Amino acid sequence: MGSFALTASGAALAAVDSAVPVLVQDSVASRLLAKDVTLWGPDAESEASIRLGWLDLFDGSRALVPEIAGLRADLLAEGVDRIVLCGMGGSSLAPEVITKEAGVPLVVLDATDPEQVRAALEKDLERTAIVVSSKSGSTVETDSQRRLFEQAFTDAGIDVASRIVVVTDPGSPLDEASRQAGYRRVFNANPEVGGRYSALTAFGLVPSGLAGADIAALLDDAEDSAEFLGDDVSDNVGLQLGAVLGGTSPLRDKIVFADAGSGLPGFADWAEQLIAESTGKLGTGLLPVVASSDAPELAEVADDVLPVILAPFDEAPSEETTQGTRVTVSGSLGSQLFVWEYAVAVAGRLLGINPFDQPDVEAAKKAARGLLDARPEPAPAAFVDGVVEVRGDPSLLGSSATLPEALEALLATLPENGYLSVQAYLDRHEQADLEGIRSPLAAATGRPVTFGWGPRFLHSTGQYHKGGSPVGVYLQLTGSSSTDLEVPDRPFTFGELISAQAAGDAQVLADHGRPVLRLHLTDRAAGVAQVRDAIASLVASGGDHPENG
Repeated sequence: MGSFALTASGAALAAVDSAVPVLVQDSVASRLLAKDVTLWGPDAESEASIRLGWLDLFDGSRALVPEIAGLRADLLAEGVDRIVLCGMGGSSLAPEVITKEAGVPLVVLDATDPEQVRAALEKDLERTAIVVSSKSGSTVETDSQRRLFEQAFTDAGIDVASRIVVVTDPGSPLDEASRQAGYRRVFNANPEVGGRYSALTAFGLVPSGLAGADIAALLDDAEDSAEFLGDDVSDNVGLQLGAVLGGTSPLRDKIVFADAGSGLPGFADWAEQLIAESTGKLGTGLLPVVASSDAPELAEVADDVLPVILAPFDEAPSEETTQGTRVTVSGSLGSQLFVWEYAVAVAGRLLGINPFDQPDVEAAKKAARGLLDARPEPAPAAFVDGVVEVRGDPSLLGSSATLPEALEALLATLPENGYLSVQAYLDRHEQADLEGIRSPLAAATGRPVTFGWGPRFLHSTGQYHKGGSPVGVYLQLTGSSSTDLEVPDRPFTFGELISAQAAGDAQVLADHGRPVLRLHLTDRAAGVAQVRDAIASLVASGGDHPENG
């Protein structure tokens, strides 16, 4: 049985009280379930007309279940029990949370860092099949990963076609090429579902089901929740969640997620893309911040912060008794996925934006392609401190000569209503402890801090960074690699690709007038330690930060 519960307090409750009656009066719930493309204004009608397939996908998705189960059984009978997902953004975030919640193994390769790619490639190849997942069929990261695995299978004497499963839109370049190549199976997804809304389509279901998750139960759960979302009533939790996201006044546009034992590991990362890419445009939007229950942002809640607590499924949120502002949600995974998709569409109406396009995502991709083609020499470092090369605009760095001074210079540009985005183009498994710098930076600045692994965040919060509120400052970390990997039949390596992606994104951010500090670690382990020490010294000596409400 689907389950979703929500409680709100403070400004969030006020948003429910003020926005939901208007949404009910405007019949938003029934119109949304009826796929009314006029809900987001005339400028959005064209895009909405081809992006609402997620609302009634259940029959089509359920038809995939026996096919996926049959393929899994066949692979297991052949001794193939390790599934590697090559995908980015919407193609990887949902399968990651679905399989984590189910407790089944799935190797998610949403990276171009050569060390992370090599780790996925070199383990148990004889037991491995890959799922190549790309809506457009032309995603450079996914194409590069596919080429590498094809070469590895060939070199190991493994029949390539038998080990590759593809998920893509019908008629995409990948669709046609995969059928010609005779790959094991090609699954076509519903082309009228955008990537970030695709959790319950083939993009979410194929890799999750092949890994062993109960995708039939997931779909049943989601469909149960969908049944009550078409009602134009005040207790429609989808309308309520949409109201607290997009209806606070003044807008609390930093959505700080904290997991209080929800049992849904990685859910906030999935919601991060859904929210940021759907709303971060036209100079407005909602910035998701994936944090922890002891995050500084929750100890002192600023006037522009909305805390969202993910509570355990078997502990429905109790009525809030505090005077502060917060939202607590609880639910089973299928319900959570569908209700959040619904609520973000509702929030888009309240914000006056089109929740289905992503006009600024292409900018960083284009810049990266240009750098791959031109192959310019890396810009010289402004200075080197230990194993860290420091780069940044002279107007940002000023007289900085040490890493702590450069960090201080960046943080000095942070507006009172701003945020800091940390972007690590490194191995998110081997350098996982780097995420520990997020909370100290939030404590030092008194402002929300996001942490993203590159290039995967480019398919997620990257839209918000360029199209959302222009109040961000950016800390980019890259690292030298002791090894690199050629991309078969392409004139670049994985090391060159990730370098171009990092440099391209920094260039686009700078072109948008955003302050960017770039740190390159010539030794990864020592560099991470040096960065952590520099941030710790800032926290220890930084003094008071201005109160933000």
